[in-house]
Amino acid sequence: MWPKSHRAVGGGGDGGFSGGGDGTGGFCCWANLPQELLREILVKIEEAERTWPTRRSVVAVAGVCRSWREITKEIVKVPELSGYLTFPISVKQPGPRDRLLQCFIKRNRSTQSYHLYLSLTNALADDGKFLLAARKCRRPTCTDYLISLHADDMSKGSSTYVGKLRSNFLGTKFIVYDAQPPHAGAKMARSRSTRLVNLKQVSPRVPSGNYPVAHISYELNVLGSRGPRRMQCTMDAIPTAAIEPGGVAPTQTEFSVSNVDSFPSIPFFRSKSNRLDKFLSGPLGSQKDGSLVLKNKSPRWHEQLQCWCLNFHGRVTVASVKNFQLVASPENGPAGPEHEKIILQFGKVGKDLFTMDYRYPISAFQAFSICLSSFDTKIACE
Repeated sequence: MWPKSHRAVGGGGDGGFSGGGDGTGGFCCWANLPQELLREILVKIEEAERTWPTRRSVVAVAGVCRSWREITKEIVKVPELSGYLTFPISVKQPGPRDRLLQCFIKRNRSTQSYHLYLSLTNALADDGKFLLAARKCRRPTCTDYLISLHADDMSKGSSTYVGKLRSNFLGTKFIVYDAQPPHAGAKMARSRSTRLVNLKQVSPRVPSGNYPVAHISYELNVLGSRGPRRMQCTMDAIPTAAIEPGGVAPTQTEFSVSNVDSFPSIPFFRSKSNRLDKFLSGPLGSQKDGSLVLKNKSPRWHEQLQCWCLNFHGRVTVASVKNFQLVASPENGPAGPEHEKIILQFGKVGKDLFTMDYRYPISAFQAFSICLSSFDTKIACE
């Protein structure tokens, strides 16, 4: 299970390993192996175990002791370069540059929960590798989707909580929040810090932040239910230059240490910020300076089918207003080849089964959050 790997590998502390060492290599005999020999062994393991479930061996060796962990982290490349999701922190890192990473989402209507899996085969429905889970929480004026590394623990006070998606009352505007800073200098939004999740009150002093990383807006669809919704995503944490040759997107390297004292105490009755109220209730704003903007790809009219269509290359089989493909918007500049690449596509393949494919510069967490926004009913847009 990922939560166990998260504690062993993804966490910032040294004492959370599941191996025989204490995180310092003090009494672990395996820590005394010659560094050259150890590196050669770990390189061979990493090269041999490329796919899940066998890739769990790479996670296992990183949990033996501190020295093994440090070398493994040096050997295992980020998804942007390797195309693989290995450690839990991989869901917060940009996807591969050269291809779409194939995933799928399962919806549970009875529990109002959603589970994200990494596809292990080319089949549209397989067992998959669990990545993230989300649960829908309705509130008087908005809706929250709490996102976690654990399928059964999605409270904000949990150590596996990674972020949330919040919508306005109409379900037309959303904000994606990361639980930890997406980059140096990121500012935490102030909002109500106590949450009622599963009838459990979470303390105002919780080991998580509230960092806005994306704003999503849905507009009136002139095609009605016959075409995909019109949407725009402003990626606050990703610069426009990230999609250009040599561009760089922020990459988180590890989860923050769960320390409640490292986060400021926020009074229980503090109102939501003016910035949040303005976005969730006001009209669609202009592009933020330097932020990457994604827009849905325009469909084409299919004469034989008499409907508007998008080419998902076999990854989507059921027509739905929820289906979409996102590309980078040129905004004020000319469109180039980088604006033709599909960065995220989402579509229906069954009653409660959807495919989600994403690539650089967004992460699995960001892609999952954007896709969750598509599940809401949008009366004002259709």
